[in-house]
Amino acid sequence: MSKPVVLIAEELSPATLSALGPDFEIRNCDGANRDELLPALAQGVDAVLIRSATKMDAEAIAAAKGLKVIARAGVGLDNVDIPAATTAGVMVVNAPTSNIVSAAELAIGLILASARFISPAHAALKNGKWARSKYTGAELYEKKLGVVGFGRIGQLVAQRMSAFGMEILAYDPYLQPARAAQLNAKLVSLDQLLAESDFITIHL
Repeated sequence: MSKPVVLIAEELSPATLSALGPDFEIRNCDGANRDELLPALAQGVDAVLIRSATKMDAEAIAAAKGLKVIARAGVGLDNVDIPAATTAGVMVVNAPTSNIVSAAELAIGLILASARFISPAHAALKNGKWARSKYTGAELYEKKLGVVGFGRIGQLVAQRMSAFGMEILAYDPYLQPARAAQLNAKLVSLDQLLAESDFITIHL
């Protein structure tokens, strides 16, 4: 029996590739290049692994006779035509938790940089200037952090910023108050969050 064919349309980590193991026939193409992608799909593949640069639109899905799975190595699916895939009987999967820690840590880094004026202080120092009093910044302790969108990433940011002694205000129309309470967050309206927060992070 022939092995299932997996088309890898973008660069993936070695760990991802090794996870496929020896049970698949692996093919590669540059998914961002339509002149490569469409012929590669037309040769017959069972699955295609993509990231954000490959557009699996209706044309690409129609070209891929026998395609069973479109796998997105990441969260967003805006580059996949979901209705076209559904009509063709193609399963679309993603990795919704793949970038949670990275995104949360980046948000936390930006909050810290904002509080301490790190970017303008760095720019001034590069230009040979140092007005120390301008870059004192503010402590995060006992400040209010407003989290707009209290999903996986927003909750992780809130959890870690609580360690700085910040009070967490959360706005999310789909979140139950009991869940917010579990994370020591106060569920409020968007207007209240905007009015009371010292720092705001958006995760929609």
